Amino acid sequence: MGRILLIDDDPAFTRFLGDYIRDNYPLLQVEIRNNPMTALHSIKRGGFDLMLIDLEMPDMDGLKLLKFAVATGMDKNRIVILSGRDANFLHDVFPMGTCLAVLNKFEARQKAVLDMVFNSLNKKAEAI
Repeated sequence: MGRILLIDDDPAFTRFLGDYIRDNYPLLQVEIRNNPMTALHSIKRGGFDLMLIDLEMPDMDGLKLLKFAVATGMDKNRIVILSGRDANFLHDVFPMGTCLAVLNKFEARQKAVLDMVFNSLNKKAEAI
């Protein structure tokens, strides 16, 4: 089963995205953390195939979480940064190669990119 860690301080968003993944990608398991500080323990524990991290959160932002995750052994190419910011801002903060993708979580077009990532992960879980 593919394991996803979703870190975002907006419970309505994480509930929506978590339900969407569970309904459409049955082989994927989602762990949700609405507090970035408690997410540190999940990141340390590891074993995730994908991390979705919100950029703007209180106490600790997504950039710090990304750096922490990579420092603890998470492959940067398995991390997606989500934000309400526009693409130009995101690409300035996260140049190509920093992580798998940076996506505006409110743009419908960006959902297609997430679906490609989820579909790929779901297919890998089928092969196991």
